[in-house]
Amino acid sequence: MPVVVAPLKEADIPGAIDCIQAAFAEDPYNRWVFNDRSAFSPARNRVSLRIRCLWGIRNALFYVAKDTTAETEAGRKKVLGVAMWMPPRRADEAESWDEWIQGWLLWGRQVGMNLWWGRGGLNVKRYYIWKQRQAQAQATLWNDSEGYYFCNIVTVLPSEQGQGIGKLLFQEVTRKADREERKCYLESSRDEPNTKIYERLGFRTVKEMDCNDGGVLCKVGRLWSMFLFNLK
Repeated sequence: MPVVVAPLKEADIPGAIDCIQAAFAEDPYNRWVFNDRSAFSPARNRVSLRIRCLWGIRNALFYVAKDTTAETEAGRKKVLGVAMWMPPRRADEAESWDEWIQGWLLWGRQVGMNLWWGRGGLNVKRYYIWKQRQAQAQATLWNDSEGYYFCNIVTVLPSEQGQGIGKLLFQEVTRKADREERKCYLESSRDEPNTKIYERLGFRTVKEMDCNDGGVLCKVGRLWSMFLFNLK
């Protein structure tokens, strides 16, 4: 199956959302933060993901892996996998005006979505527990003044896993990081099969992070870092 990895374009967003929703349906973090499944709204979730994708096209390193031989009913190449990385920021590098504006635009669109769609089953308390724990972990672990390439999301359609598509998505950024001699970082809430996959790609576990909501625990993540590893 011929696969091409390319930057996300707006026409790719529906396929990217399909991929993300399918791959994260049983993800431990997803099940924890959307714990009332009867209230979960796939439609609202699609709106949220579309907002994030549009923001990511301009502000992140957002890639899709596509099958060049298969097309969807809409005539688009089938999206097999998705990866979004945040570029590194030096410790002494200030946020640009464009980044500031883009951040507020993202926030405004999310507020509008919540006013129209509601929370869609999102457990807001648990979401902010996770954000706090994530911020604490990153403040401790991110000690390189050159900054990190942060893999915010990487996923492959369940039906297409095990074919090296995820590796291709990683290589788009890890090879760039090697050339620049910068470190990479990611978080994962699923041990199997992710642990072995990430280790083969050169990552190592640097911390495990649990979130606790009144005794209801979620092992939200192993936190991984990669240092100057050349993929062959």
